[in-house]
Amino acid sequence: MNIQRVTSPGGIEAWLVESHVNPLIAMRFAFRGGAAQDTKDKAGLAYFVSGMMDEGAGGLDSVAFQERLQSLAMRVAFDAGRDVMLGNVQMLTANQDEAFDLLRLALTEPRIDPSAVERVRAQILAGLKFDENDPESVASLAWDRLAFQTHPYGRPIKGTMASIVAIAPADLIDYVRRVFARDRLVISVVGDIDAATLGHALDHVFGALPPHASLAPIADATPPLGPAREIIQMDVPQSVAQFGHRAFGRKDEDFMAAYVLNYIIGGGGFSSRLMEEVREKRGLAYSVHSNLYPYEHGAVFVGSVATQNEAVGQSLQVIESELKRIAEQGPSAEELASAKSYLTGAYALRFESSSSIANQLLWIEIEDLGIDYADRRNELVEKVSLDDIRRVAKRLIEADRLITTIVGKPVDAGLKAAPG
Repeated sequence: MNIQRVTSPGGIEAWLVESHVNPLIAMRFAFRGGAAQDTKDKAGLAYFVSGMMDEGAGGLDSVAFQERLQSLAMRVAFDAGRDVMLGNVQMLTANQDEAFDLLRLALTEPRIDPSAVERVRAQILAGLKFDENDPESVASLAWDRLAFQTHPYGRPIKGTMASIVAIAPADLIDYVRRVFARDRLVISVVGDIDAATLGHALDHVFGALPPHASLAPIADATPPLGPAREIIQMDVPQSVAQFGHRAFGRKDEDFMAAYVLNYIIGGGGFSSRLMEEVREKRGLAYSVHSNLYPYEHGAVFVGSVATQNEAVGQSLQVIESELKRIAEQGPSAEELASAKSYLTGAYALRFESSSSIANQLLWIEIEDLGIDYADRRNELVEKVSLDDIRRVAKRLIEADRLITTIVGKPVDAGLKAAPG
């Protein structure tokens, strides 16, 4: 895979993987900022903006914009993450000039028509109402609030019923003006386009954006260590528990060892320790898993388990016991070898299509890992030694200091909320 660093005549940079096998172009781009730029009383603003970006642009209202997308066989989607606003575009090579022009309109002349605003607002409110009755969503939101407290990461990306109602069209326009700027932009492109053509397209699509964003500074988050536990009552037959604590970031020298360790703990599906102990040996849950989230301003190690109300306490005891054991003893040589074999072998599956390649490249750019990271990544996994992973297990895992949220009707006599 030959990744070209393309710089437009106007100085806009993108990574390109040129492929003429199919007459398709996939583009991914991101503006650094994301939902962390939402103010406390306007949580969900970035998410609201992401829902408005295909609701008309320039002289095209929502209906005309959607009809134009269909006539060009073009796909456009936006999504708000904690740290980035993401854009996803797919087009036919034959329609690239018209498609790039439509994307330019969406980014530089988005329409915030009152009727579209209210329609998108109603859709978001309906989604929030649904999430209120979803134990997994409630547990996740409560965990973020406990872990990140007053930091922007503690706010729900989708907002709340009150905050979404409070967002005005002027707030949406202000977010676009503050965040959509060239100095916070990263772009990846894969497909049937050459570097010279892409360079001119970059200037056409993004060149009219402001040169500099006006972002509020975001402090690094310092999630407290527990034990802290919150129980939220919900009349459901199965409870969901989310557990975890702070971790270390993507640039930390131990991150790759922690990534491999997480696969062994709960990221490896049926081959993981937690799945073996909680489901296979004891039949306490259908699913249990863990993950590392290396956000830009604070990383966390988070796991989740769904189990019958009567088994919540026992499931959490087994999880804590297993985390303590792996922190004290580390994984075995066989577990490490198996994890490395899977992680290196499966990496190629992330590059199956133009869209997936563009997505991988974009996140490599966002995380500033270097244009050669895809070539180096498996070597970094292979370099993780047994001594490394055992040392990192002691550094990462603090099983007696977990932050835990439980949603359901747990009936365990000894299960009580711990002080925060």
